[in-house]
Amino acid sequence: MNAPENTREPLLKIRDLSAGYGLVKVLHDISLDVHEAEFLALVGSNGAGKTTLLRTLSGLLAPLSGAITLAGESLVGCTPDTIFRRGVVQLPEGRQLFPRMSVQDNLLMGAYRRDDRAEVRADLEKVYEQFPRMAERRRQLAGSMSGGEQQMCAMARAMMARPRLLLVDEMSLGLAPIIVDQLMENLTAIRNQGVTILLVEQDIHLALAAADRAYVMETGNIVREGIARDLIEDPELKRAYLGV
Repeated sequence: MNAPENTREPLLKIRDLSAGYGLVKVLHDISLDVHEAEFLALVGSNGAGKTTLLRTLSGLLAPLSGAITLAGESLVGCTPDTIFRRGVVQLPEGRQLFPRMSVQDNLLMGAYRRDDRAEVRADLEKVYEQFPRMAERRRQLAGSMSGGEQQMCAMARAMMARPRLLLVDEMSLGLAPIIVDQLMENLTAIRNQGVTILLVEQDIHLALAAADRAYVMETGNIVREGIARDLIEDPELKRAYLGV
């Protein structure tokens, strides 16, 4: 799938968003757009505020000010459950699986809010087709798998929720490059199914190589944005983040 034409109203629209913890403001008047079926990367160093933004979008953290809309409807003040039901699903840092449950039971947890049992079963088979290693491991305890397999399981679980917007937090953390490449292929395939993706990633080269567009965040501020392939060649970003 080619990068979408960004002529319509964004699926996710953030304007002048500030958020933080207690008296500590982490995000400072953030504005960004994510369009339908787009693969957007939000990159920056550790501590830039990327995860805080995802927590705010998921309803886990209340914004101090600003607006967040999904398909034109405000998410500000909505509970995490309401936001989840609207199709915003987060693939969290650290995977957060249920280690003593089987792979299949973990996948079904992604559909715990759904009552369309026949379609859930059909989606489970689709997920197994997309993630054949999970089909092989379906009876295995999730906690006994490798880190890469656990990340794959978490991704497959997120798909069971039928996301409209998938928020991916530091997918590559602690994993070998060959595993990360496979996971990125899975993520690209998910976007090609029409799912909109917002990838938060510390590995800037990895994120920019896969994304359509990107925003660069530093200390809670958006400092740069543009077409991902153009940002890869940006001399200042190369010096600051890629060691070139």
